[in-house]
Amino acid sequence: MHCACYNHPDHLPTMVHHALEHEELFSRRCILVNGPVIVGAGPSGLAVGAGLKQQGVPFVILDRANCIASLWQNKTYDRLKLHLPKQFCQLPYYPFPPNFPEYPSKYQFINYLESYAKKFEINPRFNESVQLAKYDETCGLWRVKTVTGDCEMEYICRWLVVATGENAEKVVPEFQGLDEFDGTVMHACDYRSGEVFEGKRVLVVGCGNSGMEVSLDLCHHNAFPSMVVRSSVHILPREIAGKSTFELATSLMKWLPLKVVDKILLVLASYILGNLKKYGINRPSEGPLELKNIKGKTPVLDIGALQKIKSGKIKIVPGIKKFSQGRVELVNGANLEIDSVILATGYRSNVPSWLKENDLFSKEGMPMTPFPEGWKGKAGVYAVGFTGRGLLGASLDAIRVAQDIGKTWNQETKHTNHYVTVSCEPRCNK
Repeated sequence: MHCACYNHPDHLPTMVHHALEHEELFSRRCILVNGPVIVGAGPSGLAVGAGLKQQGVPFVILDRANCIASLWQNKTYDRLKLHLPKQFCQLPYYPFPPNFPEYPSKYQFINYLESYAKKFEINPRFNESVQLAKYDETCGLWRVKTVTGDCEMEYICRWLVVATGENAEKVVPEFQGLDEFDGTVMHACDYRSGEVFEGKRVLVVGCGNSGMEVSLDLCHHNAFPSMVVRSSVHILPREIAGKSTFELATSLMKWLPLKVVDKILLVLASYILGNLKKYGINRPSEGPLELKNIKGKTPVLDIGALQKIKSGKIKIVPGIKKFSQGRVELVNGANLEIDSVILATGYRSNVPSWLKENDLFSKEGMPMTPFPEGWKGKAGVYAVGFTGRGLLGASLDAIRVAQDIGKTWNQETKHTNHYVTVSCEPRCNK
């Protein structure tokens, strides 16, 4: 593999000259990037790339997986559909095909993303895992160290776009005795279909959208799911009077205070869904929108699981005390015989494991400044896909980031056309 070298603005030769004075900077073989390095080839990274393409800004996208949108392609269940109407999920500059349904399937969305990458000629570097990204004060550039196979690479760039998102790593809580349990244990990211669980007693740990949909899918495949509801949760109908609940809430928020909108949503949800307390589901004291803003906890949009809960086909159980061979003891003292466990326990950011900076991200890997201002840090670092507002929030941030970088890049390259040649090859560990 040989390094590509790019057309550079006038200021970069001086920076690179200073960088070369520091041998440690180039202790690994490097690639000098004229433009940003984007980490992550999911929807967020693709949206930033499309915005930069339209302004003529060169960039490099790095991804540890072997495809775009690896979370969607490799870590989602087969029956998944977008939870919100398609107009809230499309990426900038390129709408969904008109023949797509209101709630596109996982496979339709992946096809859309593939078309998106092709339209904007976005070609990420796959199978390249970022190990460390650090700003070098001496030369005023970012150093992004990666591993691909047995080769180590180092990218040198002025801007760094963090687009790995909120769901980069699965969360697997520790449970007493789980290592003694002799059945199947998997995280929801490894669940594809309930077909292999037919006739099995399955404990689904978690009652968010994933837990609800996995439980529903298990019912469709004649399994016997029990779902752990450890804490309170908001469940809303996906649609109210034929209109998306999200769209309704967004419209009301233009005219009414958040707490008033929350009350309206809860009254409508109670009318449509009924009293869920008798089924073991309690609502939080905060409203759904308020809870989303404060804690980032997304309300569940029901697509059929509640009907199965009410009919008893999905059993609701309280928190887990401990596992043992073939069974689980619950906090209320009850014991369940189970064959399998599916952990619908969510995901987290992995940014703290590789990004070394103290300004933009918290130790949990989320922007310290809340939406809509958490997209930009100091020294040319940006965040996309961390708003807690799904694809719509990611798209808004992607537009801001691409415009911000494009404005500076085009100002500095307007009257210059200089080239810097840097010959480099990866150092491979044979």
